[in-house]
Order: sequence, then C-alpha cells, then structure tokens
Amino acid sequence: MDQKTSERISNSVKFIVLLVCGILLMMPFIWMVSVGFDRTANITMPFPPRLIPETISSFNFGIVFENGRLIQSYINSGIVTTCSVFLQVSASLLAGYAFSKGTFKYKRLLFVLVLCTLMIPMEPRLIPLYTLFNSVGLLNSFWPLILPTVINGMLIFLCKQFFDQLPGTLREAAQIDGAGEFRIFFTVYLPLAGPIAATMVILSFIWSWNDFMWPLVVLNNQDLHTVPLYLASFSLENGTSLGGLTMALATVSILPIVVLYLFLQRYIIQSIALSGVKGE
Repeated sequence: MDQKTSERISNSVKFIVLLVCGILLMMPFIWMVSVGFDRTANITMPFPPRLIPETISSFNFGIVFENGRLIQSYINSGIVTTCSVFLQVSASLLAGYAFSKGTFKYKRLLFVLVLCTLMIPMEPRLIPLYTLFNSVGLLNSFWPLILPTVINGMLIFLCKQFFDQLPGTLREAAQIDGAGEFRIFFTVYLPLAGPIAATMVILSFIWSWNDFMWPLVVLNNQDLHTVPLYLASFSLENGTSLGGLTMALATVSILPIVVLYLFLQRYIIQSIALSGVKGE
C-alpha cells in the first residue's frame, strides 16, 4: 500500500468518525425541531422519541409567531444583545491592540489582572452587582445587562493573541509616516482584524442572547423579559402539557444564533487558520 492510498484511507476514516460525531451532536436539535412540528405533542410527548413526526404540522410555529410576548421578548433580547456585542467587541479590540502593540507602564501586570477575571464566575458577583445597580436605581432596565459585559477578559485575551500574530513593522511604518496610535489602529490593524472580530461577535452574541441567571435577578417586569426568561416562564406555567409548543418556542429562540453563525462561519475558520501564523 503506497503513501497516497494510506492517506486516503486515513482521511476517509477521520471523515466518517467526525460525521458520526456530528450527527450524534445534532440529534437533540433534530428531535427538538421534530417535536415542534408534531401537533400531537401538545397532548402527550411521543415515547419512544421519534425524529420524524407521524403528522407534520406547522400549527405550533403559527401560534409562536402570533405570540405578542415572544415578539416583545425578541425585541428586548435584540436591544440588549446588539448593544452588548457592539460595546464588548469594540472594547476588546482596543484593549487587545493596546496589550499587544502598546508600550506603557505596568502593561504585563494589567494584562495579568484582566486574565484573573476569568477565574471569577458569575455567581460570586451577583450580590455585589445587584447592590451596585440597585443603589443607582438601574434595576428593571437593560443597563444591568449591558454594562457589566463591556469588559470581557476572554475576548481581550483572544484579541491580544491575534494582534501578536500581526507584524509590528506595520505599526513602525505608520509611525514613520506620522500616524498616531488611534490612526494606526483604525487604518492599519482594524481592517486586518475581520476574522477575530467575527469570532468575537459570535461568542458575544451567544453569551448575551442565552444569558439567563443575571436577567432573572435584575428584571422583575415581564415586559422587559428576554427570550430565555420568556421561554423559562412559559415552560414553568405549562410543564409538559404543551410539549410541542414549547419545543417550537425553543427552536425559534436559537434561530438568530444559527443564522449569525452561517453568515460568519468563513471568518471564524479564517481566524483559526491565522492563529497559527506568526508575523515577523
């Protein structure tokens, strides 16, 4: 057996293994969509679980899209997520560039402090954050959902690692031409940061859109509920009596994430590929 044949067999085996793993990972999502199209699931959940309903019906999705509270929760999540993503990605790009190419005092110490924030989970911060926003009268608003997300240690770390791969000679050439730091960032490095920016948009969007615990603490007004809060309250009120409708709601709730990923996946792949290239 020659080398090309062995490589083909090896690649084929890897492909089959990855395909099987991918199908297994997709099974819960496929079942969720299937139950959403099964009208009889509102009476009793199908057991054993089936991937294709006996009678396919769009009844549940019709009710979902006519639901005023769901539409309002979509608007709320859209406002919070859009603001969070924009501020988080912008701040992370600026901070990552500063930590990578900047020269200032205590740079290493400050970067270590940023990384230390990754070791603090959300649970210990709930009471201090709640007390802070309560003292300034911002509870039951979108501000507590947006402001704490602006500084994200993980995204800053990703940005720094990405900018480390870009050659420093670009900055030196721009400095010779008389450009300042902000001009260098916006005209030289930012146009090259498309792949990492797309990756951060996906991550930030998922974190913000799926956030449940913190909005549950600070939002008591149902008119301000985000999609995860509305889905949880609907499931709590109806239990398993409306399984088909609940699964239809869950399917609709993840659609923005799926659509965004499909649009930005090529940039994410490009970011992963560039992460192994060291700029000189």
